[in-house]
Amino acid sequence: MRNFAIICDATCDLGEELRKEYDIRVIAGHVKLPDGSEKKTMPGWNDFTKEEFYAELKAAPNSFTTSPANVAEFSEAFEAIVKEGLDVLCMTISSGISGAFSFASEAAKLIANKYPEAKIVCVDSLRFGPGFGLMAIRASSLRAEGKSLSEAAAWLEENKNRYHQAGWLDDLSFVAKKGRLTHAKAFFGTLAGVKPIGEFDYNGLTTVIGKVKGAKTAYATLLDYIEKTGEDLSNQTVFIAQTNRQKEAEEYKRLIEEKFHPKAVIIKDVYPLCAINIGPGLMAAYYAGKPISADLSAERKILEDFAGGTKK
Repeated sequence: MRNFAIICDATCDLGEELRKEYDIRVIAGHVKLPDGSEKKTMPGWNDFTKEEFYAELKAAPNSFTTSPANVAEFSEAFEAIVKEGLDVLCMTISSGISGAFSFASEAAKLIANKYPEAKIVCVDSLRFGPGFGLMAIRASSLRAEGKSLSEAAAWLEENKNRYHQAGWLDDLSFVAKKGRLTHAKAFFGTLAGVKPIGEFDYNGLTTVIGKVKGAKTAYATLLDYIEKTGEDLSNQTVFIAQTNRQKEAEEYKRLIEEKFHPKAVIIKDVYPLCAINIGPGLMAAYYAGKPISADLSAERKILEDFAGGTKK
């Protein structure tokens, strides 16, 4: 059995330290800037300062665009790994958001034809950002446990729908401007104090499953939601993603640690490739748990039941 490398597109949002710790390789994506220039970018703040990036993004959200690595770039990355004598597990951002999975799959066929002894498996994470990053870390753990490439890929395919998002976006109007939500839905994100609660759907997109008024109620709602959807939380690493919401993320971390005692709770920045399409105002936890229902009805009911209980 040949050992295998794990390579993800840059929307996994794993910074250099985590990539080194879990031996995960990343292929750069592309960011087009307001001045018309384009940069290849990795997860991190190597090309921008965080403060300047968010100030520019808020001022001109449609002046930034992103694109994944292309077929040639995936092919080059795969070939380099194969030449090391390794097989390849490639993970990409959700195909519901990006063409990365299609490009990686095409590149895998090209390299497999050139190197018949090599095995390249591509997995559509159906996630993005920290949710995707947690899946990549799990793949690394499976490899460390001695699982084969096929076994690791099969586990990911079977369990990808167990990776949750529990958090809010202060202003959905930004996401609507990027074409990810209707303006009717975005309206609810602009009301003072309203926190739209989001979860991953079956396409890996964030869907609003409820709305609550005020941060205190939102935290309580989210903790109840995590309790009812999470599994074996004490043995997990939980990511908290934030885009210019560090104070809120630190409070969320404290509450999660107090209630669930996970192995670790890591507050993570959302880097430009994802942040360009999310905007400022995200504060969300990512963790593994029960399978998400196909229509999110079960998840909506959890919020409705909690809201009903708090009103009694």
